[in-house]
Parts: sequence; structure tokens; C-alpha cells
Amino acid sequence: MAKYYGVIGFVHDVETKPDVWVQRVTKHPMKGDVTRISRRYESSDKLNDDLNINNEIRVVADAYATENFHALRFAEYMGTFWKVTNVTVERPRLILTLGGAYNGPTS
Repeated sequence: MAKYYGVIGFVHDVETKPDVWVQRVTKHPMKGDVTRISRRYESSDKLNDDLNINNEIRVVADAYATENFHALRFAEYMGTFWKVTNVTVERPRLILTLGGAYNGPTS
């Protein structure tokens, strides 16, 4: 089982002015274990197939991560931000399933 240490990103919608909403990103460094490593290519109507990883990472969650698991959007793995497609809460850990490359806000 490989060890994991990286940044986990939470995205919250915040109202800055009346009826004006922006996405606020909060990054937390976390550590844990990589329990599954796999990849797949998805065929599409594009020229090149999309690369998706199906890695599963079990991180030790702090209070913020446990309370805000619904806002978890991305995780850094091997130098790239990946979408978190599924989160399972098993206290004191969060089990994250990674999918395709994350292209949303990171700061």
C-alpha cells in the first residue's frame, strides 16, 4: 500500500454582494494511504480519449474535512489535480475516489 501526502481542495459558494456568488477554494494538506491504483480511457467524440484514474485514497480527516466532505472537489496526486468523484466517510478517515483531471478553480 502506497502512502499519500497531498493537497485536498474544498470549494464553497460564497455570497460577496447581494445576489453575487463566487467560488471560494480552501486547500488542506492531508496524508493517508493509496489503496487502489487503476486507470481507464473513455472513448468520446473527441480526437483523443479521456484519461480517468480510479484511484482510491484513504486520508485521515480533521474536523474541517469531516464537516465539509460535501464540498470536496479535487485532490492532488502525482503533481496533477484530479476530480473527487466519490467520498465515503468512515471516521476518522475519508475514502476518496478520483476520476478525471480537475479543471475548476484551485486558488
